[in-house]
Parts: sequence; C-alpha cells; structure tokens
Amino acid sequence: MNDELLKAAYALRTPDDSRRLYAAWAETYDSTFAQATGYRIPALVAAAFAAEGGAGPVIDIGAGTGLVGAALGALGIGPVDGADISPQMLAIAAGRGYRHLIEADVTAGLALPEGGYAGAISAGTFTMGHLGPEALAPVLRLVAPGGLVAITVNLQHYAQAGFAAAFATLPITDLRQTEEAIYAAGSAGHSGDTAMIVTFRRKAQAA
Repeated sequence: MNDELLKAAYALRTPDDSRRLYAAWAETYDSTFAQATGYRIPALVAAAFAAEGGAGPVIDIGAGTGLVGAALGALGIGPVDGADISPQMLAIAAGRGYRHLIEADVTAGLALPEGGYAGAISAGTFTMGHLGPEALAPVLRLVAPGGLVAITVNLQHYAQAGFAAAFATLPITDLRQTEEAIYAAGSAGHSGDTAMIVTFRRKAQAA
C-alpha cells in the first residue's frame, strides 16, 4: 500500500485538496490500495445493505473507482448511480455497471430530487479528511421515506466527529452498527484500523 497517499487522504482539508489527490491516485487506486490491503469495506457495506433488504435505485456516495457499485451488482442490486468529487475516479467507475455517474462535491449538497432513491450507500467516505456527520442529513434527503442507508464510518472519526450524537438527531429508524476490520488480516501499515458498518432507514412519513 502507498501509505503516504493514505496519510494524505486522511489529511485532506478542502474540496480542491480532494480533487488533486484523487486525480493523481485514480489510475493506481485499485492496485496500490484496494488490492494491496485487502480492502474489505466495499463488500461489507454492500452485504449489509442487501441483508437489510436494500433495493434499487441506489445512490453511491463517494463512489470512487466503483468498488461498491461492483459489489452491489454482484448481489443483483440496482440500478446504482454514483457520485464523487473526482472525475478521474469516476472514469474508472464507468466500467462497473453504474446507471449514471455524477461529478459533485457532497459537502456542497447534491442537486438531486428529494426522495428519489430507494437507498443510499457509502464506503470509506465518512472518514478523516472527507465527510463528517454534517453530511448525513443531505444524504438522507435523497432517500424516500422508509428507504435504507448503509455507510461505513472510520471508528476513530466516528468518536472524534460525534456521529453518535448526530444519529440521535436524525429522523431515522432501525439503526444498526457493527464494527469491522477495514483491511485484510496481516496487511501492512493500518491493519488494525476498524470502521462501523451503519445501516438505518429514513423514518416513514406519518399517515
């Protein structure tokens, strides 16, 4: 794994920082990071989404090179749209079965209809240098009442950024959280890092 790039990812501060890093990393992201570390999170969050009865259409937040889209496709879940700040990463994702790919800065909001998706999913984007709990409400807005959200949150970021308090204020039900290793056993560098796999539903509107 290119540990310097991962450190740079955790240290991002602005949208332009993100664009520069992922423009440089896009072509080698899968080989130098996902494959080199046995990156488990995309498959785990897709499996959690499926286990909770998730269905399409789905919006993949921080789609990157499309690892989550590929995992959902393997489970027969779709259609899937992907949103990411990096056009270079989305160019890689284009070969992984997405219906639409949207270049967007999630921190500035997504210009998509409220309630337009049956589900939302995100792997590795709610982490240091990326999205904090303030992005939960905008993501939830995209999901229809009763719709399912499945995300991963780096455990260190979860505690430091106050995700537990944020979940308590959202109009959600069926909150479930499971801690999982981010990388395969024995991978170098950050092999002990864990993340919360979090699923919840947008509260249905009162009759």
